[in-house]
Amino acid sequence: MRSLLPDGEPGLRPLKRLFLLVLVSGLTSVALAGTVYKSVSPDGRVVFSDQPPKEGRLEKVMQFKDQPSSEIPASSLSYIERLKKARSAPSPTAGKEPVLYSASRCGYCKQAKSYLSGKGISYREVDIDTSYGKTAFAEAGGGGGIPLMLAGNKRIQGFTAQAYDEFFASKD
Repeated sequence: MRSLLPDGEPGLRPLKRLFLLVLVSGLTSVALAGTVYKSVSPDGRVVFSDQPPKEGRLEKVMQFKDQPSSEIPASSLSYIERLKKARSAPSPTAGKEPVLYSASRCGYCKQAKSYLSGKGISYREVDIDTSYGKTAFAEAGGGGGIPLMLAGNKRIQGFTAQAYDEFFASKD
C-alpha cells in the first residue's frame, strides 16, 4: 500500500508543514485518480492512500468525481438533497452567462474566482450558504462539492486551472 502521510509519530511534529505540503500534493495527484482511502494502521498511524488498507481500520473513503473540491456540510447537503427531490424544474441559473456556485469558506472557490477574474471572464456567483443559493444549487443538480461552474450545457465541479482552461476553451 502506498502511504502518503503517516501521522501520530512524535518525531514528525516539527515537520508538520512539510508533511502537509506532501499531503496536499499527494492527495491532488491521487484525487485526480478518483478515490482516496483514510485508514488507521495497527500501530495507530493515520494513512491516506489510493488503495484500500490491507491492515488496520478503514476510516473514510473519499471519492473525487471531477476536480478537487470542498465538501458540503452534511446539514446543507441533506437540505439540498430534499430540495432536489421536491423540484423537477430545470435550473433557472443555467444560461449563457457562466454561473459559479461557491461558498466563502471554500479554498477551491477562491481559486476559481481568482482564475476567472485573472482571465477577464464575467460570471454570476451564487453563494450556496444562503437560502437562495442552496435552492439554486439544488436546482442546478449540485451536491457533490463546490465550486460548481455552469455555462450553457457545460458543467464542471471542483477547480484546477488546467480543467478551467479546457472548460472555457471548448465551444460545446
